[in-house]
Amino acid sequence: MRQKKFLLEEKDIPTAWYNIQADMPTKPLPPLDPKTHKPLTADDLSHIFNAECSRQELNQTDSWIPIPDEVREQYTYYRSTPLVRAYALEKALDTPAHIYFKNESTNPLGSHKINSALPQCYYCKQEGDTNVTTETGAGQWGCALSYAAKLYGLEAAVYQVKITMKQKPYRSILMRTFGATVEGSPSMSTRAGKDIITRDPNHPGSLGTAISEAIELATTTPGCKYTLGSVLNHVALHQTVIGLEAEKQMAMAGEYPDKVIACFGGGSNFGGTAFPFMRHVFDGSHKNTEFIAAEPQSCPKLTRGKFEYDFGDEAGYTPLLPMFTLGHDFKPANIHAGGLRYHGAGMIISQLVKDGYMHGVDIPQLESFAAGMLFAQTEGIVPAPESCHAIAATVREAKKAKIEGKAPVILFCLSGHGLIDMPSYDSYINGDLQNYQLSDEEIEKNLEDVPQV
Repeated sequence: MRQKKFLLEEKDIPTAWYNIQADMPTKPLPPLDPKTHKPLTADDLSHIFNAECSRQELNQTDSWIPIPDEVREQYTYYRSTPLVRAYALEKALDTPAHIYFKNESTNPLGSHKINSALPQCYYCKQEGDTNVTTETGAGQWGCALSYAAKLYGLEAAVYQVKITMKQKPYRSILMRTFGATVEGSPSMSTRAGKDIITRDPNHPGSLGTAISEAIELATTTPGCKYTLGSVLNHVALHQTVIGLEAEKQMAMAGEYPDKVIACFGGGSNFGGTAFPFMRHVFDGSHKNTEFIAAEPQSCPKLTRGKFEYDFGDEAGYTPLLPMFTLGHDFKPANIHAGGLRYHGAGMIISQLVKDGYMHGVDIPQLESFAAGMLFAQTEGIVPAPESCHAIAATVREAKKAKIEGKAPVILFCLSGHGLIDMPSYDSYINGDLQNYQLSDEEIEKNLEDVPQV
């Protein structure tokens, strides 16, 4: 096994996040009040989120948002994360492509999610909040939020998608280890959860159900704010530390990516990796870079969804968001990439797809695990099932390069490790997993309840 790693010195860790909204040729449409259909203000959003994140969410003027000194100090404990040239994977694929991965699995929480959990909890603490609540799919975000809340002296309540809570029990144990309370969603602890269970007693849960429950708790509990691990603009903003570091590290390697790839659930690690590089497409300095979002074949909002205003949750508590969606009451298949089982795409990414700056590819579950196994056997890292989708898309591009006789530089984000996901690998090795694919009729039916705006 041969790797080459590139690390930055502490002084080179970013001091500001990159706000792509300011540079986009076509700005994202605004979130709307679901009752009046009028654009929401930061004050409106601050009833759910902390005030600073609400301002960041709607900021379309400032390209750079300073990282608070205290947050950046916390970043220095685990950043920079390595950029790695994957020579062994290249050799196994017999490809002329140069493959690099940004390894976000090396921090103590095991994934990229801590990059946004820290500032969100910091802002809540600064504004006098005492509690935070959130949803989580596979549990990476729930673990990161639970740790960050404890760091800043906040109480955390997490609603974890019920099926992934069963598939990945150790993640909920980790959340409780950090002091959070954890409920499987849908639960009987909220009105939204009770209503969902009444309609469907065997509902396996989704990120949409868990978001509904978390928002209900936040809006009915004094001193409590809702925090989100993906989808919204301010989350992708915080994650741009990934791409900003990778940009400097690629320069250290003497190369620049022709293709940037990341897995896609709501858009946090994809946006965090891609947006800093995409600004060079806007300014014309690297206008031919291709950006590929790898989503599950069973949850294909970018490749087969519809661009509409829709709710971000099942119960309809969120603002109406302009996004590619499969419908807010979409019930995803029980795939093991729990962090990607979401019905919609972030507003920024949806606009970028509309404008042709990036595109999605859908990856069958079995292909994703085959790629994850190959990566583990060549690079010695067991990737999270979510990250396996990015690896599978990278493998596709590397094989294409061999056929075409080209040598592209490929950068992908390894968003997290899979050491707590070993039951998923066990199921794959034993032949117990299967692919799931939606029919056009199923997608059309799910879209029938999208609000008409």
